[in-house]
Amino acid sequence: MDRRTYLRSAGAAGAALAVTGCLGGGGGSETETVTIGSDIPYRPFEYETTDGELTGFDVDIAEAIFADQLGMDPQFQDTSFDTIIGSLNNGNFRVIMSAMTINEERAQKVDFSDPYFTAYQTIVVLKNSDIDAKEDLKGKAVGVQKGTTGANAAEALKEEFGGDLTIKRYDQIPAAFDALINNQVVAVVNDNTVNAEFVDQNDNVRFVEGEGAAAEQGSEAPPYLTLTVEEYGIAFRQDDDEFRQQVNEALATIKENGTYDEIYNEYFSG
Repeated sequence: MDRRTYLRSAGAAGAALAVTGCLGGGGGSETETVTIGSDIPYRPFEYETTDGELTGFDVDIAEAIFADQLGMDPQFQDTSFDTIIGSLNNGNFRVIMSAMTINEERAQKVDFSDPYFTAYQTIVVLKNSDIDAKEDLKGKAVGVQKGTTGANAAEALKEEFGGDLTIKRYDQIPAAFDALINNQVVAVVNDNTVNAEFVDQNDNVRFVEGEGAAAEQGSEAPPYLTLTVEEYGIAFRQDDDEFRQQVNEALATIKENGTYDEIYNEYFSG
């Protein structure tokens, strides 16, 4: 399978709100700067180019929502994913936009926008690995990123295996990928699109294939094993309902006017 096959299967520090003055001539105007907490790098959602420019699917969607629709200046703030919700609620930024899965545990601490992306938890291994099914991971060590639903999926596997699974947790996903390459773990459990970028860039790694959660739910199943089916959302503090509604309306607009599809196709259908 090529990159196109992998990615098309994805499916469908500052104050909480800073204001910067943009003055010119004899008058002036103010542009609200919305600060966005995000764990960087997490390619293809948010990452820096070789020139140091921040780019990615989340970055472009944020530009379309906050700048184009709401007239704000979106500024990303790099934040560790395992502490990102606490940082939001401490007022370090206004929203979280970081390929964050909507789930019940997080929804007790934050409010989410309407979903804007479908993802799956998947398994990648070295190409010459003898692991061809999730059951083959029993008694082995897998790598995950701290605080992610990939870590949760690995915990579910550990429970399924009666505790016979070692989970190694890394601050960022590139460290987990490095551990796989260096034979410190036999697999990485992580979001399908991020795993797909890694597979695309490394000839010696592959997905574990097979049917899974997507097929069980009747979703259009991708050509690799899916441990979960998930939806991403933008996270807000629970006292920010008016702003959340504005963002939901802007999100609906970019879906209706074709902007969302244009951005999606740039990252996931090329």
